[in-house]
Amino acid sequence: MRILLAEDERSLSRAVVALLEKHNYSADVVYDGEEALDYLEAGNYDALILDIMMPKLDGLEVLRRLRAAGNPIPVLLLTARSEIEDKVTGLDTGANDYLTKPFSTEELMARIRAITRSQTGGQLTSRLSLGNITLDQTTYELSSPHGSFRLANKEYQMMELLLRNPRQLISSERFFERIWGYDSEVELNVVWVYISYLRKKLAALQADIQIKATRNAGYSLEERP
Repeated sequence: MRILLAEDERSLSRAVVALLEKHNYSADVVYDGEEALDYLEAGNYDALILDIMMPKLDGLEVLRRLRAAGNPIPVLLLTARSEIEDKVTGLDTGANDYLTKPFSTEELMARIRAITRSQTGGQLTSRLSLGNITLDQTTYELSSPHGSFRLANKEYQMMELLLRNPRQLISSERFFERIWGYDSEVELNVVWVYISYLRKKLAALQADIQIKATRNAGYSLEERP
């Protein structure tokens, strides 16, 4: 899952990005409202953490423009303001949730999980499942009745994307953009390498699903015949 952080306080933004990556998210950071809108035009983010007090465009104006354009991306407002009026304004403008600085890392991660869950077809738990395979989004464990593996960062993100889009073709380019990012210096064939890692784990778990490759199109998560 890829998150955009719009926060002009550099030390805080570095800490939040490190926290997100520790919890197996990919993250990009921008430092003003105009830059946030530019990044969001690419449409490759699953959630936005948005500070209210930013240069060029404040967070509320960014949020207004997003919602006016019909962009439904989940938004967590992050701000030093704690007054009830500010919270109400943010939520009425279209935010999904609101977190006041200073905050605990555990609460931040829980709120991110909550706002992204609400966008996944009514999913009410922290688990994604298909066939006899389950991915726990809090422990990062891929499991079946035959065992479990705790997935590393990139493996987890790829499996999560597949499970969020079962039976749908996902191109190598989409995997690369969502997980490694536009500025990555690694080669595109890294996607195939991680697909092979996941296939081995699914085989070890005696999965009744498989990652199917479609030539020149991409990969899809399918039930076995």
